[in-house]
Amino acid sequence: MIRSTVSAFAVPSHEERKGFISLEKNPDIHAATLASLACMNTVRIGGATGEVQLLAFPFTVAAWNLERCLFPVESAAKLKSTGAPLILLSEMDEGMARTGQNDPTAIVAGELGMNYAYGVEFLELSLGSEIERSFCKQDFNEKGFHGNALMASVALKDVFLFRLPGEAVWFKDSNEQPRVGERCAIGVIVETEEGPFVAVSVHLESIANGIYRERQTAALIDAVEAYAPGLPILIGGDLNTGNHSGGDFETDTLFAMAAARGFERHGGPLGQMSTRPSLITRFPERAMKLDWFLSRGLKIGESHLISSLNEEGKPLSDHDMIVCTIEGFAS
Repeated sequence: MIRSTVSAFAVPSHEERKGFISLEKNPDIHAATLASLACMNTVRIGGATGEVQLLAFPFTVAAWNLERCLFPVESAAKLKSTGAPLILLSEMDEGMARTGQNDPTAIVAGELGMNYAYGVEFLELSLGSEIERSFCKQDFNEKGFHGNALMASVALKDVFLFRLPGEAVWFKDSNEQPRVGERCAIGVIVETEEGPFVAVSVHLESIANGIYRERQTAALIDAVEAYAPGLPILIGGDLNTGNHSGGDFETDTLFAMAAARGFERHGGPLGQMSTRPSLITRFPERAMKLDWFLSRGLKIGESHLISSLNEEGKPLSDHDMIVCTIEGFAS
């Protein structure tokens, strides 16, 4: 569990990043490289300042994989329309050529007037996929960060980053998008008028099977339980369920494991998929249900999906947003 926070990450030099590409691609070297990078072992916090307030039930929570976040201002407007005071985001760039070297997390938080916590999931060693390179106006990444974020209209308390167990699958020479890093979760303790709970923004591995993702989820639950014993928990984000297994999310064993540990799942109508074609992901036949909330100790009301299309029909992401209502603590 990483709890060290900064207002700005230390950025590895271009020479360092080029050097990582030529490293021998084995798990031990990857682990040592990951451990040596300050940017991968801290959480960046920022955003609005003001008096600490308490959330009052009921309130909305939104989770959205923003697929690099090509359109931060438009995405913020769609998030604002939900009225959610707690937002969980994944696939957020920082200092990447494909997103204009911008800091989309800070832009979204600024538009919403929220506090944020951001953690680096991957240090990107390339410009991205062939399609993503078409968005680049420069041939280098200023920072090369890609990660997850959590935003709230209240103060963020006891922020943490938990790096999920993995097998360095993005560090291999054969990968189109070489990266240093593993999937991660960003969490905080959220204070409400009736007491605290833990909120976690997570992104599970896509190029893996269900057993792999179950192991990641179990490790995350273990870590959160040890971090905040006895507190209710809300985990939300892109769980990649059914990815690379024909799209059948029920094949992912993480749901049964989580249920055995007292968690309920919430993903809107079971027959409604949460992905769609986008400007980056152009696969109209590959609709999947990847996005969920897992809750324990909380009373969750309605959950549903909100289209990622803007008013002109442009997709802001290849994922639709998922929202739920927290009505209070479970009795």
